[in-house]
Amino acid sequence: VTMEDCLGRTASLEELHHEVESLFLREFGCKPDSVVYAPGRVNIIGEHTDYNDGFVLPMALPLVTMMAGKRIEGNVVNVVTGGKDVTTRLTPGSPKDICVSFPVPDPKQERREGAQRIPDVEWANYVKGVLVNYKRLCGAFNAAIVSTVPLGGGLSSSAALEVATYTLLEQLFPIDHPVTPVEKALACQEAEHVYANVPCGIMDQFVSVMATENHLLCIDCESMRVTQVPFQNPHVVVLITNSNVRHNLGSSEYPVRRQQCEAASKAMGKRSLRLCTLEDLEAAGIEDETIKRRAHHVISENARVQQAIESLKTTDYYRLGALMNESHASLREDFAVSCPEIDLLVDIAQRQPGVYGSRITGGGFGGCTVTLVKRSHVDDLMKAIYDGYASPERRPTFYVCNASGGAAVFNTGT
Repeated sequence: VTMEDCLGRTASLEELHHEVESLFLREFGCKPDSVVYAPGRVNIIGEHTDYNDGFVLPMALPLVTMMAGKRIEGNVVNVVTGGKDVTTRLTPGSPKDICVSFPVPDPKQERREGAQRIPDVEWANYVKGVLVNYKRLCGAFNAAIVSTVPLGGGLSSSAALEVATYTLLEQLFPIDHPVTPVEKALACQEAEHVYANVPCGIMDQFVSVMATENHLLCIDCESMRVTQVPFQNPHVVVLITNSNVRHNLGSSEYPVRRQQCEAASKAMGKRSLRLCTLEDLEAAGIEDETIKRRAHHVISENARVQQAIESLKTTDYYRLGALMNESHASLREDFAVSCPEIDLLVDIAQRQPGVYGSRITGGGFGGCTVTLVKRSHVDDLMKAIYDGYASPERRPTFYVCNASGGAAVFNTGT
């Protein structure tokens, strides 16, 4: 494996458009009426704060899921995914195009009788879930999907697919009174809760819908208010490093962390950890050291998000980087969601010249790190990580990213 093999695939919107249109044509024999896309995301700081009603500071990525669609007669939805090697296939390990067909769902029936999931094709449930939660009844349609958001790497491939689906429906089945961005994001979140059984917070869908180019999106997960935070400097980039490691602990430990956080806020007599201070934590005299440490992470992390926003106002990247480093230490020690591979990636990055800060991002137990680095040093940084991390058993994947915009309709010639 060479260093070049570790560069993650990004593709321009034009390339993806060409690809999704050819896929549609190949499968359905005509051109689509509409093409839309929605981005994945990386969280710069504010980890495990979302389900505690706290603050998060993600950015949308230039990695997107693109969908092409056209209304048809009848009552069947046909969705094809595939494409060349430029994209991540939604069905890993499958070389050819995969087409899934299912009847147009009846939302009333699905709510009355419970979600009728599509067996064997996990990704199709995200599409179906969004149809059920769309603001009006949909008819039959054909759709094709290509994506550069890697699967299962913690960059929110699921929210990108949900939001792309909703955006396509808005084109194919327009709503008289368009939904607000918040309503759209919440409908997609509901689809994930019910059709994928994932009790996610609101961050992923919010940023995929509402991000704007050259800005981070600060989301207050209690009030659901969003603030655009300018983040644009030609000399500074975000490097995402996928460890390509997934520990199964993630799925079992996530609910445990949620329970521990709830136990802590209850012990302090507050509705959520969002409302607690470190003084409250000391005064509460919580005897269970683990619960105390979990709460300490969330309370201090919320404060770090606020400080990160302040540091961006003065473009103090050294301060922002230091906060990212503190966040990682807190996630590793107090929240215990890191793992040896991630700690190694962060450790290598934090020691390189030109690096402001580095941390684990996403739910934990594998996945990705996010590093703030001078553009002039990013190649050396990738080489250092490659040299220190790659082995016959594992290799990193790198994505060099700028803050990108949210979901949109792709218009040729714009």
